Parts: sequence; C-alpha cells; structure tokens
Amino acid sequence: MNVVSVSAVTFALQAFVTLFVIMDPPGVTPIFLGLVADKTPKVRRRLAWQAAAVSLLVITIFALFGRFILNYLNVSIAALQGAGGLLLLLVSLELLTDRDSGSIPKADANIALVPLGTPLLAGPGAIVATMIFVGRVHDTSHALGLVVAVVAVHLAIAIALLSSTTILRVIREAGVTLVARIAGLLLAAIAVQMIVDSVKAFSTNW
Repeated sequence: MNVVSVSAVTFALQAFVTLFVIMDPPGVTPIFLGLVADKTPKVRRRLAWQAAAVSLLVITIFALFGRFILNYLNVSIAALQGAGGLLLLLVSLELLTDRDSGSIPKADANIALVPLGTPLLAGPGAIVATMIFVGRVHDTSHALGLVVAVVAVHLAIAIALLSSTTILRVIREAGVTLVARIAGLLLAAIAVQMIVDSVKAFSTNW
C-alpha cells in the first residue's frame, strides 16, 4: 500500500480537524445547555469538564485496546474503515438534514457520563477515526502528535461547553444551525475519503 508520508505536525492537524468535526463541540453545546439549564454555574462547569474527561477516557481505551478487540473478532482495519465511513456518512446526513436522532433523558443521573461523554462525544465515529489514526502511526513523533491532537480536541470540547452560554448568546440559533451544516458537509467529505481508502486497501490485498 502506497501511503504518503506526512510530517508529525501535519498528521496531528489532520487528526485534530477530523475528530473536531466528528465530535462537533458547537453542535453539542445546545444539548448541554438544555440538560444543565437548571444547574448552578459551578455544577455546569463541573459537568463540562466531566463530559470531556469521560470522552477522553473512552477514546483512549479504544485507541490502546481497540486493535486487540478487532483481532479477537477477526475484523480488518480496512473493513472497520469502510464501516466507519458509512457510519460517518449517516451522521453527516443527520447534520445536513437536521434530523433528530432521539430525545435525551433528563434524569438525575450524571449527564456528563451519558449522553454527553458517550455517545454524543465519544461515539462510534470518533472511536473508529481514532483507531484508524492509531494505525497510521509509524514513529514516536507521530504518536506524540496524535496524543496532542486528541487532548487538544477534548480541551476544545471542555472550553466550548464551559463557554456555551456565551457562544449561544453571540451566534444565536441560526448560527448553531449554520455550524451544524458546515460540519455535516466536512464530515461527509471525510466519510467518502474513508470509504475510498477502504476500497483501495481491499483492492491492494486482493
């Protein structure tokens, strides 16, 4: 397989942009506000950090042990990449068409764990994308770049959630809708590229 070598900085930027678009912090902030509207500012800040931390934990677990799980199930990275591309394509269509995937329960349970930490943030799309980037790591500098990208994305998530009230006050509902549409378009492009790469990998192996 002919893989174009990229610098660690470029690799980290690619990982950051991909995960940022998939996890979509601006799109999650309205849901976060709806879930914590009756909380105090102190509780909202704590839940924002907890949601980012839970997402980081889930992503890290799959980054470290996801390949072992795939080997046990006898599933190739190419197959996972193709499935991930199809999954991301469905998610992008939801963003572009503004289709509601279901109501979010407002129970007394810690919403930073479910549904914020997972599956809204650390969902299947983000997990698959992270595992694919892990598979592209060839040296220490690229591994460090991926770690920095993942941590930076979750810091951005925490900041977005912490400042969500201000963000919505500035961009309003129309701004949130615009951001969701742009994210959907970018995510669709990423999904198509993942499917193309998967087909190329299968054709090379065959």
